[in-house]
Amino acid sequence: MRAVMTGSDMGRALRRIAHEVVERNRGTEDIIVVGIRTRGGPLAARLVEILEEIEDRSVASGILDIGMYRDDLDRRPRTVLGPTDVPAQIDGKTIVLVDDVLYTGRTIRAALDALADLGRAAVVQLAVIVDRGHRELPIRADFVGKNLPTARDEHVTVRVAETDGEDGVWIEGPRPQEEGSAA
Repeated sequence: MRAVMTGSDMGRALRRIAHEVVERNRGTEDIIVVGIRTRGGPLAARLVEILEEIEDRSVASGILDIGMYRDDLDRRPRTVLGPTDVPAQIDGKTIVLVDDVLYTGRTIRAALDALADLGRAAVVQLAVIVDRGHRELPIRADFVGKNLPTARDEHVTVRVAETDGEDGVWIEGPRPQEEGSAA
């Protein structure tokens, strides 16, 4: 695995994203920051801390479990569902949806479906630490920590201290062919 972002890099990216959120929305009034379980939750909490520091006011936040909204339930190992905890009233609010990696767009589609079941937000904006490309759906991030062009057979791993014991982003390529083997 090759490191592409350190914990410090992630912190700087979140700070930049926070400033972009404030600038685009002219402050944080009527914003709810919602992290997608699992790693989007801690990233959203960190983003909220920075937003509150910048704006000197509290920012509503929540966490969203999209497990039952995925379109690949029959292809994935069963995951343990966690609670969704989003402020009761999202109607008319600007939702800043936070996740670790944007890849095909299917996780975000599931998150949008889950949010729609909670109410009708005025706007949904997407913030991610890594955008690795290879979209299968017409979804793009509004705020990106790092654009990381990848090959489809590479794997991007984001770790956050709250769940993984360390912060950072790594990329792992396909296993190299053994010498003398055909490619």
